[in-house]
Amino acid sequence: MPNTVKIEGLKELDEALGELSKAAARGVLRRAGIKALEPVAETARRLAPDDPETGGDDLKAHIGVGTRLTARQAKLSRRSIRRGEADKNFVEVHVGVGAHRNAPQGVQQEFGNVNHGPQSFMRPAWDQHKMGVMDTVKTEMAKELQKAAERARRKAARLIAKANGG
Repeated sequence: MPNTVKIEGLKELDEALGELSKAAARGVLRRAGIKALEPVAETARRLAPDDPETGGDDLKAHIGVGTRLTARQAKLSRRSIRRGEADKNFVEVHVGVGAHRNAPQGVQQEFGNVNHGPQSFMRPAWDQHKMGVMDTVKTEMAKELQKAAERARRKAARLIAKANGG
């Protein structure tokens, strides 16, 4: 069932981010994305099946939110950018099972395999929180933009004071 999301204010957001340095703008987007996706990760941890062989903690312990791609994901991303199939993203934030060698069972649990059926935990977590993610991004970006602007003002004031011999 398709969902429709209406997003307003992107022009204003772009202008506000444009007033910051690239690093500050990336930080604002990264922090807001991580904060918005953390409830999805918490729910996924709660829904993840217990593994009796490892006490159930192995899979749950590796569910998180982050910005780093696995080596495989980075390679696929670079390849699709070179082919013109995708644009390079300014910031990416991901939620799911980490790319740890000791937690490859995330995909197997989510989608199943020849030995057992799927035990989805990520999709139900996303479905539960997807509408709230955008609201949280909006709220957190407003907070983060305000903080970043204040830091930039303080830095400018320090530089002016230093230039004036103070």
